[in-house]
Amino acid sequence: MQHSRMISLMHARSASCLLFWVLSACWTAAEVRGSQSEIPLSVVKLWASAFGGEIKSIASKYSGSQLLQKKYKEYEKSVRIEDIDGAKLVKNLAQNMEEMFRKKAEATRRLVEAAEEAHLQHEENPDLQYEYFNAVLINEVGEDGNSVELGGEFILEPNDHFNNLSVNLSLSVVQVPTNMYNKDPDIVNGVYWSEALNKVFVDNFKRDPSLIWQYFGSAKGFFRQYPGVKWHPDEHGVIAFDCRNRKWYIQAATSPKDVVILVDVSGSMKGLRLTIARQTVASILDTLGDDDFFNIIAYNQEIHYVEPCLNGTLVQADSTNKDHFKEHLDKLFAKGIGLLGNALGEAFTILNEINQTGRGSSCSQAIMLVTDGATAMYDDVFAKYNWPERKVRIFPYLIGRESAFADNLKWMACANKGYFSQISTLADVQENVMRYLHVMSRPKVIDHEHDTVWTEAYVDSAQLGENKGPNPMTTVAMPVFSTKNETKNQGILLGVAGTDIPIQELMKTIPKHKLGIHGYAFAITNNGYILTHPDLRPLYQEGQKRKKPSYSSVDLSEVEWEDTEDVKRVLTMHNDYYYTDIKGTPFSVGVALSRGHGKYFFKGNVSLEAGLHDLEQPDVALADEWTYCNTDEHHEHRHLTQVQAIKLYMTSRKPHLKCDRELIQQVLFDAVVTAPLEAYWTGLALNKSENSDKGVEIAFLGTRTGLSRTNLFVVPEQLTNQDFLTAEDREGVFNADHFPLWYKRAAEQVPGTFVYSVPFSSGENKSVVLASTAIQLLDDRKSPIVAAVGIQMKLEFFQRKFWTASRQCNALDGKCIISCDNEDIKCYLIDNNGFILVSEDTSQTNLFFGKVEGAVMNKLLLMGSFKKINLYDYQALCKEYAGSSDSARTLLDPFATVKWLLTELVIFLLEFNLYSWWNYDSTVKAQRAQRTMMVPCDTEYPAFVSERTIKETTGNIDCDGCIRTFVIQQIPSSNLFMVVVENKCDCSSTPPVTMEPIEIIYNESLKCDRLKFQKDRRRPQSCHPFHPEENPVECGSANALSFPIVAILFPVLYFLISR
Repeated sequence: MQHSRMISLMHARSASCLLFWVLSACWTAAEVRGSQSEIPLSVVKLWASAFGGEIKSIASKYSGSQLLQKKYKEYEKSVRIEDIDGAKLVKNLAQNMEEMFRKKAEATRRLVEAAEEAHLQHEENPDLQYEYFNAVLINEVGEDGNSVELGGEFILEPNDHFNNLSVNLSLSVVQVPTNMYNKDPDIVNGVYWSEALNKVFVDNFKRDPSLIWQYFGSAKGFFRQYPGVKWHPDEHGVIAFDCRNRKWYIQAATSPKDVVILVDVSGSMKGLRLTIARQTVASILDTLGDDDFFNIIAYNQEIHYVEPCLNGTLVQADSTNKDHFKEHLDKLFAKGIGLLGNALGEAFTILNEINQTGRGSSCSQAIMLVTDGATAMYDDVFAKYNWPERKVRIFPYLIGRESAFADNLKWMACANKGYFSQISTLADVQENVMRYLHVMSRPKVIDHEHDTVWTEAYVDSAQLGENKGPNPMTTVAMPVFSTKNETKNQGILLGVAGTDIPIQELMKTIPKHKLGIHGYAFAITNNGYILTHPDLRPLYQEGQKRKKPSYSSVDLSEVEWEDTEDVKRVLTMHNDYYYTDIKGTPFSVGVALSRGHGKYFFKGNVSLEAGLHDLEQPDVALADEWTYCNTDEHHEHRHLTQVQAIKLYMTSRKPHLKCDRELIQQVLFDAVVTAPLEAYWTGLALNKSENSDKGVEIAFLGTRTGLSRTNLFVVPEQLTNQDFLTAEDREGVFNADHFPLWYKRAAEQVPGTFVYSVPFSSGENKSVVLASTAIQLLDDRKSPIVAAVGIQMKLEFFQRKFWTASRQCNALDGKCIISCDNEDIKCYLIDNNGFILVSEDTSQTNLFFGKVEGAVMNKLLLMGSFKKINLYDYQALCKEYAGSSDSARTLLDPFATVKWLLTELVIFLLEFNLYSWWNYDSTVKAQRAQRTMMVPCDTEYPAFVSERTIKETTGNIDCDGCIRTFVIQQIPSSNLFMVVVENKCDCSSTPPVTMEPIEIIYNESLKCDRLKFQKDRRRPQSCHPFHPEENPVECGSANALSFPIVAILFPVLYFLISR
């Protein structure tokens, strides 16, 4: 199977795909004779040979590569090489993940059962007075020095399991949205009976110490969270969080749905009404998830699709599509008369066709009607399309204060199992939109089906300020129902219980040592979106604090054709894919195994005593993010290091630890085999005649089991790059989803050769060179790569060796006719991907050669010495210059929202068009502010790799009639090339060859095709569209604002206007 994959991933299969990786290629010796030049090829060959011999001697000596190769060879006859069975591997991985997910689901189910029982025993009391721990007010003190109401002393202690936040492991806290009253009787009663969950929270955490946040989101709006933690408002004093807006709540509360939103754009909707209508539609879109489908139709005397490309169909409600439609909402303008009958007919026709073709959710269906009135009931339309089955629910939203048409719209809702709401102000929007969810949840509640739902991966914004990087997670959630007999046919949803599962927890189940150097595991949702993948990039690169738009709806196909944020080195590889589903979840898991050494694993044996002795040496470290033993399952093991846990597991009779015995046995084997290098490196360090100029700073090794050893030849303070081999250097260490970059690159070199590079991750610090080489167990093609060793040396030391070698010649009198010191030539040392390691101009270090010598690089490409490979990034971000006068966006500002609310209250009170004056002033100010935004885009960018068959060549460049000669010569036993270029011609008119990404601009036709394209997906198994016992009488009422509230808020409005 080629790159496209079956998203359902129902059975374990194998597939192959051509991938481009961030690695280096290797050269084979095939001499190519070039034209005669003024630069003697033999002299350049001599320089290259001298430098290659010198630098390989240094790298071999200080890395101990030959010693390590010899030690592994000693075990050659006693080890057993095994083929890795990809199908069996992915099946075992799926079972491990299934067990982990099952535990989390059981914890959530215990919360559901406890909540329903507590509510069953509770009698509603409108006069109930109850003090609870409010998440915002805890530990707050008033002016009198006493705790504020709903505050009180709440003990908080830092806990590393919860991102070092200060938490209370005995109690939960309650968060109430800013726009709701803390002591509303409904909230107080709900908080009172849900106190019973505290005991279950604590018990769940004792049973499974790997659990993190557990919670209950109430249909009334409050949010109970364990462990207790203090919440902090934003700079406006607002906490915008409403649990009912979260995807886990919406998914658990309702079934998948097809939704057509009808927006009235007749002349009567001008001004504020259209603004409220836009916000209402945007809020409806926010309640839709990846399992839902939708479209938006604007109507007056004609029907206008908000996105004309999607005429007569529905589109999946992923974040990209929803954002696309939100941008189009500002293009709506009010004019003409409204012919609702035609719009309803169009909506019913779409839903009927979608249902018949199976292209939508194949479950619930609804029409959302956003209008300022309806002059008729349109019973003829409903009789034609929807009665008697009433499979399509109608949810009318009456915009404005006028109630003349309320009866007609409410009748539509009641006659079609929907709900009617009236929205008078922007502040009314969210609460009224949310009501439809409770109606859609009725069938599920009456069926009493506690469907378990799992969200896509997301990054909790609250964590980004606490951590250096993202901690993506998924949520398992279940609905909580009222089980009282008197409310059964009303289908009352009490809320949703859930718990978060860090993706890092998922990564612990992956046997990285079995996947090989380039192999990896990934998991996707039923919609094909990434749950975990080594190439998923959820955050902006700069600062790593802000989430990218659409980061949670990245398709598998969008990450499999490119690698990291800075793709610079490429290698063509073949991977085989194996995949299967994870039972009990909507997820599927897959593994990618690279062909060749990635398909083999070997097992060796050593004594337990010898293995533990060598494992406990101070120069040994194990991969931090690999799981040798699971120390999270029991509280008493949390303090153990992996080495301590291994020792406990291997020496105790009943250690109560879950460990990977096979991995432990092999890491003990590696510890014994690599132990002699400690004495070898120490001997070099103690020999004062060696490394006198401290050019070599570190020797290091890593093995296939995540074991690493390091030795410093200088004191730590004198290290040029102090981040190397630390947690700060993600690319240089073993982590959960990949081997170190120096290990991966070495594995693809010809055995016995070294790969050299200046680390890109060092940023402005370009003053070190890494050299690494792979250690093979056997000499044949089936040999696994067992380890890699290397050194870090100063760049200045490395360059000095190069310049010394380039001064040599064959002249008997020692007078060389040419050297790199001559002004007539320029000498460069580049790697096989075209990056400069040595140049006379040190500022050019690590630049792409084509940027410095565009004419030479173009000639090398033309001659076939290098080839260009075009890669694509479907997770890119591009700069877009935009103003900030978008009215829809200003509504996201809490302070602006308060202004809107107060303005509307005064309008209601005074019947004065204050809105127009205020909005005009705000808009003029906003239009003055311009900003650059980062927006999602697709980019194409080039990478370059040397041709394997070319060892040396010469060439000529015509620079405006001046002929410039150059020679390129491979450095033996390396991935490097010496390039010598004549300096007599000015070739600056030739444009440079760059690696800058170029945004792909799609024409309108292609944009439309992309919108219409429906990816393969697996529908959720559960569906509850309607129930015969459902009571449709509760179908809505109009809102009214009380005069006392307006009177109270009027002075505040005066203050705001005067600002």
